[in-house]
Amino acid sequence: MMPLGDILPEITVILAAVAILLFASFAPRRLQWIGAPLALCGLGVAAFLCGLQIGSERLTFSGSWALDAASIWGRLLILGATAFVVVMSPDWFDRDRRHGEYYAILLFSALGAMAMAGAADILQLVIGALLSSATGYVLAAYHRDWALSVEAGMKFFLIGALANTSLMLGAIMMVGMLGDTGFTGMSATLASGESSPVLLLGTVLVLVGLSYKLGAAPAHAWMPDVAEGAPAPAAAFLTVVPKIGAAIVLARLVSLFPIDAAAVRPLVAALALVTMTLGNLAALWQDDLRRMLGWSSVSQSGYALMAVTVVGLSPAAIPALIIFLLGYGTANLATFAAITHLRGRTDRAGFSGLASSRPLEATAIIIGLLSLVGIPPLIGFVGKLELFLATIEGGYAWLAVAAVANTVASLFYYLRFIAPMIFAKSSSEPATLGPWSGVAMVTGPIAVVLLGLLVNVILAPLIGIELLP
Repeated sequence: MMPLGDILPEITVILAAVAILLFASFAPRRLQWIGAPLALCGLGVAAFLCGLQIGSERLTFSGSWALDAASIWGRLLILGATAFVVVMSPDWFDRDRRHGEYYAILLFSALGAMAMAGAADILQLVIGALLSSATGYVLAAYHRDWALSVEAGMKFFLIGALANTSLMLGAIMMVGMLGDTGFTGMSATLASGESSPVLLLGTVLVLVGLSYKLGAAPAHAWMPDVAEGAPAPAAAFLTVVPKIGAAIVLARLVSLFPIDAAAVRPLVAALALVTMTLGNLAALWQDDLRRMLGWSSVSQSGYALMAVTVVGLSPAAIPALIIFLLGYGTANLATFAAITHLRGRTDRAGFSGLASSRPLEATAIIIGLLSLVGIPPLIGFVGKLELFLATIEGGYAWLAVAAVANTVASLFYYLRFIAPMIFAKSSSEPATLGPWSGVAMVTGPIAVVLLGLLVNVILAPLIGIELLP
């Protein structure tokens, strides 16, 4: 039997994407923007259907699809972030002849991230990662007449080709050694003490493949180029949405290994340390805001890997991961929304005096950046605090200390952009886009503040959640 009701949110996203694609194929250019409200309707229905699944705890489709709290909340985050990016987009793509097609690609890419978040089978994981990657290449290079966008797409594609090859080779090795593609069967074999150099190599290769979707070392180099060169709404999407799906499925994969497995969790901890440190060091002297946000996103991936490290060691690991992804995603999207509304202005010198010439836009950027640092009472503070506490509880206090040091260091490069906005004089008043991007620009920082104030309400349903299988 195929319980299609368990994947109704995904079916809704597919139908919405197909409807948008058909509409864009026949609609005149002046009506291409209608793809945005169509996408929002599809995402809204999918989120409603996903919300109805809250409380479900089961594996479905012969054990290949997980319906648990992590999967459901992760998919809701993906749908919400995608909807926010849709609102950012119509004004930016207004003169693009392929405007309508963009929303279909966006939904298919979100579907790939949802497939990763719900994967309970390594083949399902690979399919979700490949779908997310193939559509991501298109989004990154969507401005094909702009050299930076084409370069971003090429780097994204070339690194992705290597990383996805690594993912598939690793998956083949793991299946060959464990005798099952499902996480349930793999977990049972691992619990019996199964271990070999080939299994370890396969696991490492899968970690490398997923680090690409997460934007973490060693497959991180695409992130700053995509953040700088992709269309601003697409850059916002690619630095947030795939990371959500990849973080959840990576946590599910690590949870399969027994707690006393010698290699896996220390390896993830090492990747976390390298990723956050490398991202912060590279961001220190960036003079382009979008490129700085790209390196910042790399460092944020390192923080997310802290929660993955202590999965099974701390009951707070998965709630901390979900709340961190919520905080990071909201802050990053809010910042990109302001950049989009400012017509893509990203040069550090161009932000001089922005607080006096464009106070709303400056406030949105400042709130987003401060949340990324982890300043209370913003949602980013709660996300990092939960991560640090879970990491300490899981026995990796040294990693939490390193993360605190990295957080303090990150304040420097965020302040390099905040200070000129407030203290420098403005030479001109920057131009802005239209009402769609304006709505996103206003909504983003409000969400960052409100989520931080309502964090107890958000945390309540997350307490005690665990991963299947």
